[in-house]
Amino acid sequence: MKLSITDDKLMLNLEWYEQLWAFNLNKTLEIPLKNIEEVTTAEPESNWQEIRAPGTFVPGIIKAGTYYTKIGREFWYVRQEKNYLTLKLKDEYYKKIIITIDESEFWANQIDNYLYSRNIKRE
Repeated sequence: MKLSITDDKLMLNLEWYEQLWAFNLNKTLEIPLKNIEEVTTAEPESNWQEIRAPGTFVPGIIKAGTYYTKIGREFWYVRQEKNYLTLKLKDEYYKKIIITIDESEFWANQIDNYLYSRNIKRE
């Protein structure tokens, strides 16, 4: 998975196998930066009350796809138990996007810095 910031949007580009595991036909997820309410690298909360539809879950190996939780629809692509990047969103198809990526701290800082430098207000 590759992340980039283009035209005030965070772009998450999925590899073909990531699309397959996540049952997601979209190669790119585009999130307007103004719709990001919170960015964190803390371990996300996960429980057995989630409904996976569609997606893949193999304990300790992969959690990928769309999950329905108390807050709404979430997108997960987690393949390790570290380097989390969680985006809490507003006015988007997903309420949260949770991924693992080696540069999670870097991207959390990039997103916050970009929002601050562009004076994009989060409500």
